[in-house]
Amino acid sequence: MAIGEAALRGLVNTIVASHCMPPGIRHRLLRWYGVKMGPAVVVRPGFILVNSDVTIGAGSVIDTGCCFDGWAPVSIGANCDIGMDVMLFTSSHRIDGHARRAGPRRSAPINVGDRCFIGPRATLLPGVSVAHGCIVAAGAVVVRDTLPDGLYGGVPAIRLRDLSPVPDDARRLAANGHGPSSVSF
Repeated sequence: MAIGEAALRGLVNTIVASHCMPPGIRHRLLRWYGVKMGPAVVVRPGFILVNSDVTIGAGSVIDTGCCFDGWAPVSIGANCDIGMDVMLFTSSHRIDGHARRAGPRRSAPINVGDRCFIGPRATLLPGVSVAHGCIVAAGAVVVRDTLPDGLYGGVPAIRLRDLSPVPDDARRLAANGHGPSSVSF
């Protein structure tokens, strides 16, 4: 007896996403469902997955309550932190006529580059790419692609400032006379 796609999605979003599910088993079941995850990925409970076309890079953390609507692929790079209740919406609707404003569904993939931090309750809309090294502030709504190493916030999200591509601790070491032989950038 084959299980239907909607029933399988329901099992993933209730049992696998449960706070009672041990993390190791959660990861094995997510991989079985089709989610692609690199090593040392942490997926906390309470998530919602509409489909399994999700890729999560090595060392990334998906916090509690994240929603992947999944009508198109979602790709998250390595060493990312996705905060609580982040919404990744790969679909929306065209504006339709007076009788019903939500017209036909349209979808586009979402890509998050390596080393990004998406703050709690941020929303990424269909088709956006968050470039590597970016921070998206809590509650921000990303409606268009970002440029690398920037802090984005607001509704809609705008670039608030540049972020250094060199870690602060490495810069401090270099400023204290430690040469490139002891500091890797």
